[in-house]
Amino acid sequence: MLASENMVLIVIDFQGNLAHSMYAKHQLFENAQKLIQGARVLEIPIIVTEQIPEKLGPTIPEIDHFLPDIQYISKVNFNCCDNEPFMHELKSLNRSQILLSGIETHICVYQTAMGLLNMDYEVHIVTDTVSSRAVRNRDIGLEKMRDSGASLTSTEIALFELLRTAEHEKFRDIIKIVK
Repeated sequence: MLASENMVLIVIDFQGNLAHSMYAKHQLFENAQKLIQGARVLEIPIIVTEQIPEKLGPTIPEIDHFLPDIQYISKVNFNCCDNEPFMHELKSLNRSQILLSGIETHICVYQTAMGLLNMDYEVHIVTDTVSSRAVRNRDIGLEKMRDSGASLTSTEIALFELLRTAEHEKFRDIIKIVK
């Protein structure tokens, strides 16, 4: 089971025109916003990456708006785990469960999931917050991650699993986000 005190949310490369070329982008952005808001309510640390921002552009306003106090980590590697500042931040949190969100599913999300799994993190791919330009690439990326040991989840499944009960002190806040 997911546990807030063991969890980190990683948001990968929601940037520029690339983000706007994703399959089902409106649902993708909406669910990513909900996941980020839920993580903030549940006080889950968030790490955000940007792939070569000087070329791909900054994080899109639809996502950036919900992350006003987060310092983004710039990278050139597809696998976030190959980035020293990313790994320094992740290790400093001392948590074992990861929620992964971002683009593209079959490239940066996939390679990061493999890196995290190889370091024995418990990886959960939030499937309604990841996408690729082509739905087939998205689906193959999800299959490969699941086959390699990552768990597949959705925004609502993850948030309610973190709550565990309607008596949780943040239940009403999460309901407002998902409805």
